[in-house]
Amino acid sequence: MTTRSETRTTLDHLLTEIEHRNPAQPEFHQAAHEVLETLAPVVAARPEYAEPGLIERLVEPERQVLFRVPWQDDKGRVHVNRGFRVEFNSALGPYKGGLRFHPSVNLGVIKFLGFEQIFKNALTGLGIGGGKGGSDFDPHGRSDAEVMRFCQSFMTELHRHIGEHTDVPAGDIGVGGREIGYLFGQYRRITNRWEAGVLTGKGQGWGGSLIRPEATGYGNVLFAAAMLRERGEDLEGQTAVVSGSGNVAIYTIEKLAALGANAVTCSDSSGYVVDEKGVDVELLKQVKEVERGRVDTYAERRGSSARFVPGGSVWDVPADLALPSATQNELDENAAATLIRNGVKAVSEGANMPATPEAVHLLQKAGVAFGPGKAANAGGVAVSALEMAQNHARTSWTAAKVEEELADIMNNIHTTCHETAERYDAPGDYVTGANIAGFERVADAMLAQGVI
Repeated sequence: MTTRSETRTTLDHLLTEIEHRNPAQPEFHQAAHEVLETLAPVVAARPEYAEPGLIERLVEPERQVLFRVPWQDDKGRVHVNRGFRVEFNSALGPYKGGLRFHPSVNLGVIKFLGFEQIFKNALTGLGIGGGKGGSDFDPHGRSDAEVMRFCQSFMTELHRHIGEHTDVPAGDIGVGGREIGYLFGQYRRITNRWEAGVLTGKGQGWGGSLIRPEATGYGNVLFAAAMLRERGEDLEGQTAVVSGSGNVAIYTIEKLAALGANAVTCSDSSGYVVDEKGVDVELLKQVKEVERGRVDTYAERRGSSARFVPGGSVWDVPADLALPSATQNELDENAAATLIRNGVKAVSEGANMPATPEAVHLLQKAGVAFGPGKAANAGGVAVSALEMAQNHARTSWTAAKVEEELADIMNNIHTTCHETAERYDAPGDYVTGANIAGFERVADAMLAQGVI
């Protein structure tokens, strides 16, 4: 049997090779390090996982699609953006993962997101593989007509590579209900098929699922609640800091309030708001989702209980819980140190990899319960898979049924991560538990299906 030390050396060599083969992709390197650094115990314990080429195949996407997206603005000027779709692993089912429209998008970012998606999707226990896509297009400030033309051009190429049994995209940053509608319309127009299961996050009147918009935020709060229960506490009366003000943040705040906690912050790229009475979700929805405004507008309308802080760090606000729900690497080592000084009990990732490796290490060392994104924010993709199931059956479920299924899935993910960490001598380490549990499910399927 290979020792953990020998396995660790082998994995270190592989990480070096990943960096060499994928230059200038720091986000992907970070995601690969975060997973592979925890796998030595399971690879040493199960010799079949040390089979030459297994992990090498796992870290190499099955397919990477890069294409140009030409479109015209309202003044007739032509713009050219880049489109991406990385189909990373389909051992458990069709590729599943969102589309992100944001200027920061590049191949390395999409590969990081797709790699994370493999393990996140595996943890749900549902039959979905891992993939991700998007574009460096920025929908902010663009008219509906411009967004429509961009989405139609994007789908004109993407439709060749997706399908309900092949690859099923969803939304992510910059891709909400409006964008999904335009994308689905163009797919339907090109293919002449009503293939509802090809995209998730659709409108409820045309194949969407109830609770899908809320699912990532709701699921993250449910995972945080499970971590607290493991420590003999609950959410009732806890104060929370939440970053972001998009879909994930809004429904994180909503679910916290429903379970008796008080979320006192929200943020965007301009700064953050502290609302001592607790963030008013309906007002935040009006400002962000209807008016597409900024959080300073929320503070102006909220009154004396709220103040806007330009720039700065939302993590400076003292709280029992922290739920980063904006973007990758938003919570660094200094922010983690501040949270610890202020007595934070748990950090649960609503966004994808929002905490840096240094921050995660510091939080774990201080005994803070830490829920990694691949477990804590799996609620969104879980309900996406439930939307696919409803589409296949040509039916729709009640909100109560979807939410019940979501709660079961999130509690099962927590139990799986917790028990797996204990099985590999890392009690309370949800990062190790999530990585190993997700890896085992995918690796077993890959071994069963041969070298492909």
